[in-house]
Amino acid sequence: MVVNTLKDRLRSRELVVGSFVFFPSPGLTEIVGLTGFDFVVIDMEHGSVGIETAEEMVRAAEVAGVVPMIRVTANSPHLILRALDCGAAGVHIPDICDRKGAESAVASSKYGPQGSRGLAGVRAAAYGLKESLPEYTLKSNLQTLVVAHIEDFRAIERLDELLGVEGIDVYYIGPVDLSNSLGIPGQTANPRVKELVEQAIHRITSANKMAGCLATDLTTAKRYLDLGVRYVATHAVRLMVSASRQFLEELRQ
Repeated sequence: MVVNTLKDRLRSRELVVGSFVFFPSPGLTEIVGLTGFDFVVIDMEHGSVGIETAEEMVRAAEVAGVVPMIRVTANSPHLILRALDCGAAGVHIPDICDRKGAESAVASSKYGPQGSRGLAGVRAAAYGLKESLPEYTLKSNLQTLVVAHIEDFRAIERLDELLGVEGIDVYYIGPVDLSNSLGIPGQTANPRVKELVEQAIHRITSANKMAGCLATDLTTAKRYLDLGVRYVATHAVRLMVSASRQFLEELRQ
């Protein structure tokens, strides 16, 4: 499997920045990597990406030298298995609300004895052509990045129990879904949402765990960095649209 550089960088508390890609496009994935992002999240939850295209997007990421992650549709062993088998270096797993869900996410992402992920000579294992399966499973368990999405107010209420689960590398806060769970969908600037996000980041970092968050503008991203976030994922397409609109507005003045 491809070496996952994010793991060591996160252990060193180094900032890593990535982008979601929800269009089924290996080309766009490659461009995101060549732009300089540290990782790309192939979004199978909110995009129209199927598993065959996801595998091609993983290849495109590898060509561009960017770490490929996949956001699966749900916290399902079957979906996590397929995402990792096609070569993703890790998984974003949505809607982790309790300890049982967190433990299931880890178990689905790891081979035994740490977990229960199914084993075969798949693409992630170089089809069994480069190393033995025992060697591969050991490396995979060490390198696979597990990102748990904290995106419901009930998850924040249970955050202490979630932080006690071994094997989660990043606790990633989703402000948009969090606002939805509060009954104020899309109002990410609402004081209630901002307070819960900041509270969650503080509790995660105080437990010496890694906090991640979505940021689609520079001001928000810097605020999160000041709070201790070191894993930031944005939307490159949204940034491209913003820059394009600014260019057209200034050109037409």
